[in-house]
Amino acid sequence: MDFRTHVIAPGATSRLGADALLIVLAGDTLPAGLDEPLAAAVKEAVAQGDFALKPGKVAYLRQVAGVKAPRVAVACAAHGAPKALKAAAAAGLGVLKGLGARHLAVQLAGLGELHAGHAEALATAVADAVYLYRSTKPSAPPAPKLDKLTLLAGSRPEAAELATGLERAAAVIEGVNLARELANRPGNHCTPTVLANEARKMARAHGLRIEVMDRKAIEKLGMGSFLAVARGSDEPPRFIVMHYQGAAKSVPPVVLVGKGITFDSGGISLKPGPEMDEMKFDMGGAASVIGTLRAVAQLKPRLNLIGVVAAAENLPSGRALKPGDVVTSLSGQTIEVLNTDAEGRLILCDALTYVERFKPASVVDIATLTGACVIALGKVRSGLFSTDDGLANDLLAAGDAALDPCWRMPMDEDYDEGLKSHFADIPNIAGRDGGAITAAMFLKRFAGKMRWAHLDVAGTAWKSGAAKGATGRPVGLLTHYVLSQALK
Repeated sequence: MDFRTHVIAPGATSRLGADALLIVLAGDTLPAGLDEPLAAAVKEAVAQGDFALKPGKVAYLRQVAGVKAPRVAVACAAHGAPKALKAAAAAGLGVLKGLGARHLAVQLAGLGELHAGHAEALATAVADAVYLYRSTKPSAPPAPKLDKLTLLAGSRPEAAELATGLERAAAVIEGVNLARELANRPGNHCTPTVLANEARKMARAHGLRIEVMDRKAIEKLGMGSFLAVARGSDEPPRFIVMHYQGAAKSVPPVVLVGKGITFDSGGISLKPGPEMDEMKFDMGGAASVIGTLRAVAQLKPRLNLIGVVAAAENLPSGRALKPGDVVTSLSGQTIEVLNTDAEGRLILCDALTYVERFKPASVVDIATLTGACVIALGKVRSGLFSTDDGLANDLLAAGDAALDPCWRMPMDEDYDEGLKSHFADIPNIAGRDGGAITAAMFLKRFAGKMRWAHLDVAGTAWKSGAAKGATGRPVGLLTHYVLSQALK
C-alpha cells in the first residue's frame, strides 16, 4: 500500500481529489478546523440522529455538497491517543472498505498535537481492514481495492513527523502480513520445510544471510531435545538462522528465537479433537521472528539482528517421544518428558543454548507456549517474563508504542520448586498452578547468563471464532524493540 502525507491548507480538504475521505474526530463537541461543507454535513448527521459525538460512533455521508470526494465517513474517537484513533479509524473503514475506493484521504481533528504514533496507528488500522487470506481459498471474495492512503497535515513539520510514523508502519505492516500469511496456512501447506523455504525467500529478497540446517546438521550440533520432539513426524525438522547486519561485526546482536511447531497434535499426550485445527498456529512465534526480520530489513537500522527458528511437527507415531522419556539437551542437561504436549519448551531450550555462541546483547524468545497464559491474560496482552529489569522495561515500552502490549509476569525463585525430577536434571512441566510461569522458569535454566526475556503469545498470536486467523503479533512489539536498540 502507498502511504503518504499531504499538507493541506485551511478550507482545502473539500477540494481534495480522493475516492473517499475519512474524518476522525475526538471529543464531545465539533472541533474547529473542518471545512464548512464538511462541518455542515456532520452537524446535519447529528441533527438527523445518524451520528453522535460519542466514542465508537460512525456515519457514512454520500455525495456531500461542496465536497469533491464522492464518499465521506466520519468517526468519533474516545480521546486523542493513538489507540483511540486506531479504534475509531477501524470503525470508519468498516463502512468504506467495500465501496470500491482506491485512494483514501484521512483528516484528524480534535486529537491534539499529532505525532508519528498517530500515523502508525492509522496505517495499521487500514492494513488490518484490507488484509485477506487467499493462499488456499480460491473462492475468497475480491480483495478491497484500497491501495493508497493520504494523511492530511496542517504544516510541513507536522507532515514530516507523520511521515516518520507512516514509514515505520509500512515496514511493520509488511512484517505483520508475512507473519499472518505463514501462520494462516494449514499444516500441510506450511511444513517445517516450507517454512524454511519461505524464510529463505524473504532473506534473499532483502539481503539477509540465512542458514537452514537439516536433521543431520541438527544431530551433529547435539540438539537432542529438539530432535526428540521432531521424531514422531515424517516431516523433517529445520533449524533456521537469519542474519541482518546493520552495524560493525563487533557490535553484539539482538537475537530473536521463535517456536516453530507447524502443527501440534500434542504427540502421545494427544490434545482433544475440538479446535485442534488451530494448532497450525503453533508456529506463531516463528512467524513473528521471520516477519520482524522482514520489517527491520526494510527500515535498515544501525544494529545487528539474528533471528532463529526451530521448526518441527509434534505428532504421535511408533517413533514419537513418550511420557517418561529422558532426553539430553544441547546444554547437556537431561530432561524428563512428563507431557509430550509441553513440546515448545523442548525445542526452545536447545535454540537458547545455541544462540549463546553469538554473545548477544539481548535474547527474546517468542512462543505460543501455554494455555495458562491465555487464562491469565486473555487475548489482549502477551505474557512477558524476564529477570532483567532493563530488558523487560524496554519490551513493555515497545509494546505500548506499537499498540501491541505485553504484561510482565513474576519469576520468583519459589516457582522453581515444581521443576524437580527423580530421573533427570529437570522435568518439562511442573503442576497446573502458575503453568505459564513454570514454563518460563524451565526456559530460564537454558538462558545461562544472557540478557533474556520470554514472550508467551498463546493468547495474542491468533483469534478464534468468527474472526479466526493469525494476528501477526508481536511483530509490532518486536520491531519497536529492535529499533529502540539501534545505534544513534
